[in-house]
Amino acid sequence: MEDAPLASLSLTHVHYNPSDPISYICAWLALVPQGLCVVYITLIWATREIEILLMFTGQMGCEALNFVLKRLIKEERPKQMYGKGYGMPSSHAQFATFFSLSLSLFLLLRHHPHPSKTHTPTTFTERFLLSILALLCATAVAGSRIYLNYHTPKQVLVGCAAGAVSAVAWFALTEGARRTGWVEWTLDTQLVRMFRMRDLVVGEDLADAGWEKWEGEKRRRMVEKRR
Repeated sequence: MEDAPLASLSLTHVHYNPSDPISYICAWLALVPQGLCVVYITLIWATREIEILLMFTGQMGCEALNFVLKRLIKEERPKQMYGKGYGMPSSHAQFATFFSLSLSLFLLLRHHPHPSKTHTPTTFTERFLLSILALLCATAVAGSRIYLNYHTPKQVLVGCAAGAVSAVAWFALTEGARRTGWVEWTLDTQLVRMFRMRDLVVGEDLADAGWEKWEGEKRRRMVEKRR
């Protein structure tokens, strides 16, 4: 019996021109969505922040929307492309746009960090510049899909539009859930409490999370050593 032919894992398989440095960079940009998923899961597990879980839920909902749209529109990818599946809209462009715009909306409209005894939080200007950087990175990811011939410009633009609409809609929905008390109610349920989920990042800088407690612990240890 002959061995079955080998196949590549399309999730991380990227075609690019090895003699073109820009093509090489674009190939790495194609892995941004996978990397962001790892970041999402790591942050959810490490911080137990409900805000990050909400953003990841919206991100997966955006991916589900892309799955449906591709099978409804059924538009092929460019002829130079060797991959499988439909191309309209670009899932990479939609994913990156949703992430960057959701992060920007959070930083500029929802995140109001308070200063502590040991830390001065990021200013609005710093958060604004970080939002611009996130949007530029999303633009680079979207542009790489055109450069590598995975999508047409129209497919990428529609993907960006779908991601932007999804991000704004999800932000509005979660803001409504916060204002009506649904987020607070969810945090008080037994299942969520079992996973120790919390809602501190809205008013606390992530860089300061646990730092004051650590400084206090260090002072306690120093006092004990002197005894």
